[in-house]
Amino acid sequence: MRRKLLGWGAALIAVAAGFSIWQDQMGVQATRSDHPKYVVDPSWPRPLPHQWLIGQVPGLAVDKHDNVWIVQRARTLTSDERAASNFEPGVAPALDGTLRPQGALADCCLPAPAVMQFDGKGRLLRAWGGPADPEFGVGGPGSKCEEPNCQWPNTEHGIYVDHKMNVWLGGQAGGAVLKFTQDGDFLLQIGRRQPPVRNSNDTDGGINGTPLLAQPADMEVDPRTNELYIADGYTNLRVIVVDADTGKYKRHWGAYGQNPVDDTQDEPGAGGPYIKNQAPSPNFRNPVHAVRITNDGLVYVADRVNNRIQVFDKRKVGAVCQNPMRAPGVCGFVGEIFVERDTLSNGSAWDVDVSPDRDQKWLFNADGTNQYIWTLLRKTGQIVDRFGRNGRSAGQFHWVHNLAVDSKGNIYTAEVDTGKRAQKFVQLSDDNDRDRGRGRDKDDDDDDGRR
Repeated sequence: MRRKLLGWGAALIAVAAGFSIWQDQMGVQATRSDHPKYVVDPSWPRPLPHQWLIGQVPGLAVDKHDNVWIVQRARTLTSDERAASNFEPGVAPALDGTLRPQGALADCCLPAPAVMQFDGKGRLLRAWGGPADPEFGVGGPGSKCEEPNCQWPNTEHGIYVDHKMNVWLGGQAGGAVLKFTQDGDFLLQIGRRQPPVRNSNDTDGGINGTPLLAQPADMEVDPRTNELYIADGYTNLRVIVVDADTGKYKRHWGAYGQNPVDDTQDEPGAGGPYIKNQAPSPNFRNPVHAVRITNDGLVYVADRVNNRIQVFDKRKVGAVCQNPMRAPGVCGFVGEIFVERDTLSNGSAWDVDVSPDRDQKWLFNADGTNQYIWTLLRKTGQIVDRFGRNGRSAGQFHWVHNLAVDSKGNIYTAEVDTGKRAQKFVQLSDDNDRDRGRGRDKDDDDDDGRR
């Protein structure tokens, strides 16, 4: 695949930061040798209890204690995958369908709860939520997510665990973000469930005067301001910021920092299907798939189908502002990084996270169409490496959807469609290549990893 690794917007970032402009149009990787390298840990996670099996994993996060959280779609299990159940698969919001006349088909398996927490060694610590959890069910009286104030999404999408250990969930086929304690007690809903209708400038159409969202995909809390940033999403074309305690609107923006957001998408090349290597679109395309905040006050937004990551200054973006020339330095827009611009279908920019060093030197991008994790030099957008490929074996990917990095630099990934799994990739270093090359962290000597 011919690839232009650094677009004009990212080149402007490089100039502003004092770096040279770097491009690679022939598919040759950069010659840097100091970038992190990874090997898959095939022993993570450990087998689940209770005959549980997970479905698609559309969200993954690492909390402040380096525990790993996933949200998974129990309703995506096929009939044979949930063969220990007495019921066939149901139709959302129901988990179960028709009763099997002769009961279970086989010994394994059963749908697992939606939210699951694992430690770094793959041990399950918590599991709650969604239709497979009897305490939640489908939101009836007495449920821990009781309608109408708590509307569990029909299609789960995105998870984040904030600095207070609150758990945030998004969802397709709905218009809300939910907030829970780490033990699954409901705290807050932002938005409300309704058929998705695009209104990227709504500020108060949800429950209790919160903004009406439209299939929100991802979220992150800024601990310095206690504000929640939401990638909104599969129908809307924006990032929206709300108060993390009340859910009330603070500000929002679209591509290039525009506010109000242009919902028409009628400019050629903006509203129709993406065209290989087309000029940069003036708008986000659906989905606006991920948002991440870095220590230096930048906000990275994964504009998935446009094959780009747009970068904003959180201190300047979100006010009423137009940027018709799409210029860096206007409306809080800093620049944009392009990855595999000739990628069609679902695009190349699915999720982003950064390395745990103080400067957050490396930017990682999950690419669920080409099935790679890309490593980029964050300050310039220079691509220096990738790992993974399309496949079913350990270390390979099928629709890699999310990634998250722990304090040791290990990367966790999640897969949707028929991938239906999470994986751990251990960062290699000079003093522990031997152990980690066997899929073990250096501090795992007290655990032989057998299952």
